[in-house]
Amino acid sequence: MPELVAPTTRLRTAWLEARDDWGPGVHEDGFGLRPTDDVDSPAGFTAWVARLVADSDPTKATEAGRIRCTYRWITDADRVLGGIALRHEFSELGHIGYGIRPSARRRGLATWALGQMLDEARTLGLKQVLIVCASDNMASAKTIERNGGVFEDIRDTEHGPAQRYWINIPEPSP
Repeated sequence: MPELVAPTTRLRTAWLEARDDWGPGVHEDGFGLRPTDDVDSPAGFTAWVARLVADSDPTKATEAGRIRCTYRWITDADRVLGGIALRHEFSELGHIGYGIRPSARRRGLATWALGQMLDEARTLGLKQVLIVCASDNMASAKTIERNGGVFEDIRDTEHGPAQRYWINIPEPSP
């Protein structure tokens, strides 16, 4: 049974296995990984996880120019299957970004995880979220649409053409 967990050093080996599943480069959406992050060394991994946890903590200051963000890893039996991130404020990158490791795709994990993060967005008081995906990523577009995403337009970004979707977040049922 999948679950969303806060980043933890306990899952370092499992996270590295997930990263290796993607192959070289920094492209694991939803993990908050920056090109300068050292995740290969134990100390670097620990520092990276500490930053992700601090970014999620409303009692801690965020770095200048950064938006508070809640990071969760999509796991199943201590296996890291993907990551998802919820920005607490508007960003042209979107409020929510996610990625599923290649060997775990086509099982509904992204749809499930996005639904879970929409609940988290509701608890933060967000009424609507923007989600952006590459124009050629049909699987991600379907995931967004399954969660109520309404297509807005396609815009050029530094990563190429991107589709923009808005999801209205209804009030909780009484």
